Amino acid sequence: MEITKAVFPVAGLGTRFLPATKASPKEMLTVVDKPLIQYAVEEAIAAGVKDLIFVTSVHKRAIEDHFDKNFELEYNLEQKQKRELLEVVRNILPKGVNCAYVRQREALGLGHAVLCAKPLVGNEPFAVLLADDLISNPTGDGALSQMVAQYYYQKCGVIAVQNVPKKDTGSYGIVKTRQDESIEAIVEKPKPEKAPSTKAVVGRYILTPEIFTHLENIPTGAGGEIQLTDAIARLIKTQRLIAYPFEGVRYDCGDKLGFLMANFELAKQDPILGEKFIQRVKASMEKDKNR
Repeated sequence: MEITKAVFPVAGLGTRFLPATKASPKEMLTVVDKPLIQYAVEEAIAAGVKDLIFVTSVHKRAIEDHFDKNFELEYNLEQKQKRELLEVVRNILPKGVNCAYVRQREALGLGHAVLCAKPLVGNEPFAVLLADDLISNPTGDGALSQMVAQYYYQKCGVIAVQNVPKKDTGSYGIVKTRQDESIEAIVEKPKPEKAPSTKAVVGRYILTPEIFTHLENIPTGAGGEIQLTDAIARLIKTQRLIAYPFEGVRYDCGDKLGFLMANFELAKQDPILGEKFIQRVKASMEKDKNR
């Protein structure tokens, strides 16, 4: 079956970015000129996704508004003959792409957030994208497009991974793989001395609907939450899943430093602002040297 549905868990509070996220969702924080969630959505659409499923919570209305029409704004831009800006606003979502929203009423973890999407996903394979992980690959296909190609070729679920320093394994789900890259084991946030490898799970998944059965039946795991990692650990006992080391650069935008680096690197790559931005940065560094 084709991958036409993607789930975006966006119910988190974003406390690392307070006070910026006190009244605005962390997924609406901007990198250069687009919110984080838009980067994830564009990646999904480029991979062939048609149905976008957002798992939200209270105070997340800004996400819904961002992907909805704004008649007043469009009318204003049209009256002022600001055609380029009008096209930008109108093309945030291309025609044929649909949005659906479901509430995660309690903060019970990523696994629970994915489970909340079950009624909208149905009995189909689907993608999961975490907006905190911004993955840039300006010279090639996006991470999810690469994974979809692997899904069709391998005929099984796909989880994005990247190598991390051994000291950092306690911040990730870590996988142990066989020679063919199929996942033999997956552990949530193991201490370095207990980590089965340094292959860390990144916020991109292609899963089969059988994952929902495991999410419904697993006990709470780390942090008293329903962990997606724990459900995957059960799923690999009956299904083949592969770990895929995608091409591209991942920025952890759930972390302040990662968020700043994403802005810095993508600003340098911007076709309009890039050269001016680099010149400003060089001038600023030179000024600091001479102080």
